[in-house]
This record gives sequence, structure tokens and C-alpha cells, in this order.
Amino acid sequence: MQTGSIKKVGVILRPSTPELKSSFFKLEKIFKKHGIEVYIDSISGSMIDLMGMEFETLCKHSDALVTLGGDGTLISAARRSFDFDIPILGVYAGNLGFLADVSMDELDGFVTNLACGNYRIDERSVLEAKIIKDGQEIKMHAFNDIVLTRPSISNMINIETLVDGKAFNTYYGDGVIVATPTGSTAYNLSAGGPVLFPLTRVFTLTPICPHSLKQRPVVLPGEFSIEMKTPTNPALMIVDGQDIHELDIGESVYIKLASKNAKLIHREEFNYFDVLKEKLGWGE
Repeated sequence: MQTGSIKKVGVILRPSTPELKSSFFKLEKIFKKHGIEVYIDSISGSMIDLMGMEFETLCKHSDALVTLGGDGTLISAARRSFDFDIPILGVYAGNLGFLADVSMDELDGFVTNLACGNYRIDERSVLEAKIIKDGQEIKMHAFNDIVLTRPSISNMINIETLVDGKAFNTYYGDGVIVATPTGSTAYNLSAGGPVLFPLTRVFTLTPICPHSLKQRPVVLPGEFSIEMKTPTNPALMIVDGQDIHELDIGESVYIKLASKNAKLIHREEFNYFDVLKEKLGWGE
């Protein structure tokens, strides 16, 4: 049970989905019935003909964020709101997600519990990455993963990796995925990487179609930091599948777990393994 009360929520809708308008009004009615004020961000608002708040203002005015869509909507909101240290509730419009696990049909009962403090907040590790371009430091966060991959399909990529400043491995192939435990069930899983329990402070390096069968996924403790550089070829760095940065020959990206975590709101009875079994069809 949580002691901090949630009196104001900011809502973010899945982009380019104006058909969520009726779901938003249903969501708004449910929260207001329990005495919780509802705001909407400006981009989501303009999509359904409502006046909204700029995202940063929304974060400052809200006790929690509510995303309506899928896991991608939640991931985007988590990254953008990370500096505000605000918990997020994912409501799915479609199929159950790994992160957005409350349906619209379940929302009324959940908000009843939410208003009484009967919920829990799970803390998820987040990657912090830093690159230096033209003497300027660019810092970013990834909720799921950071992927270094080849800019051209016709060439392999060569990625030198150092762990805590010491040479660790050189990856030849299509690229490397650096994934959080939360992101372990995303691209990492498709590339043959391990499933990690989401509340652990570790991260994984998973090669993508490596040139050598000796290259295998590795799980590193969260206190380690890595440097990945491209000595002979440029690379694309893709953050959570949403933002793309270019690394020129000889440039590096420095990656570690952020000092604080993202916060997700769940039902008290939420069980990660139940979600895994349903999403991956385990035990069928």
C-alpha cells in the first residue's frame, strides 16, 4: 500500500490515434468520480480537439502520469518525464502489454484502489547514455534498450566495447543491443538475449547476428559502465526504437545505469510471471 495520495493525473494518448477520444472521456469520468483531477498533454489534446498542457508543465502539475495506448506510449512518456521523478500508470487500448497492464474495463476498479492507496510502485532501471558531438555532451535515457547497428545493410559493423575502462570484447556483425531488465523482453529477446527479472539492477549486452558463433549475450552488474566505439565504421545508435543518433568513425557512446529509477504504478497483486506466461505462451 502507498501512503502518498494521487490527486492529479496527466494523460498521454497513443499518437495518431484520434479514435481514443471516447476512451479518454471514459477515463476522465472514472478518475473524476474518485476526486482525482485529470489533465491532458497538448499533443494528445490537439489530436482529440481539446486544449492541453505542454508536457513539462503537465509533469509539474501532476502526481502521476497515465498513458492510454500500449507499451510504446508508456516508454516514450517514461523517457520524457524521467527528470521529473513521476510515477506512470499504463492503461492499454488493445492487447495486454508487458508494461501497460490495466485495461479500460479494469480501470474503474483499479482507480477505486488507487484513491485508497491500494497499489504499488515498481522501480525499473534506466540506461543513461552520453555521446560527445562537436565538443558538446549529449545525454539521453533509455527505458528499454540502446542499439548500435550498421547504417548500411551491405556492411558488417565493428564495435569495440570496454567495461569500466578495460577492453572487454569486439563485436562483428549487425550490431549490439544494450538492454535493461525491462527491455529484455523486447528486441533483446528477439535477438536471443536472456529474459531478466525487471526489478534487478543489471543490464545485458546481446550481439545481433554476430559473425562468430562464439559471441554470446552477457549480463553485467548495474554498477559497471561501458564504452562502445566504432573504430573503422560509422554506426547508428537507436534509443528505445524511437530516437536515432549517428556515431562517426572513432566516436564513442558511454552507457551505464542511471542513478535513479523509473517508477511504474501496478495493482498490488500484479505478477510479472503471469504476464510473461500470457505474452510468451509459456506452459501451453
